Amino acid sequence: MIPALLAILLCQLAGEAVARSLALPIPGPVLGMALMLAGLGASARLRALVRPVAESILRNLLLLFVPAGVGAAGHLVSLGPNTWAVVLAVLISTVLSIVAGAATFAAVARLTGNVEQSAEGEDAR
Repeated sequence: MIPALLAILLCQLAGEAVARSLALPIPGPVLGMALMLAGLGASARLRALVRPVAESILRNLLLLFVPAGVGAAGHLVSLGPNTWAVVLAVLISTVLSIVAGAATFAAVARLTGNVEQSAEGEDAR
């Protein structure tokens, strides 16, 4: 687990270093994520190393949003007349994110030929 976390954090650090040293308008963590994606595509060993930690993080991802949600709810009063506009924007962006995720999943399933396989899995349940 420690080597996998180290690999993830080193990619983020490398992205941050590149972004700051070249004064790029792209955030360092985004560059680090692109570096990790390239590494995962190039190395099966890296994929095997990072997979268990990545799956664990994804299973518990919702816990990372709780503090942000509580903080935002605590500051709704300071938004004043913009409160409802912010709430509406959050709701609309949430719905659009779900739609985009579902459309992407369906497109990838079609491209990889897993449409029938996932339908059979649903029937078996």
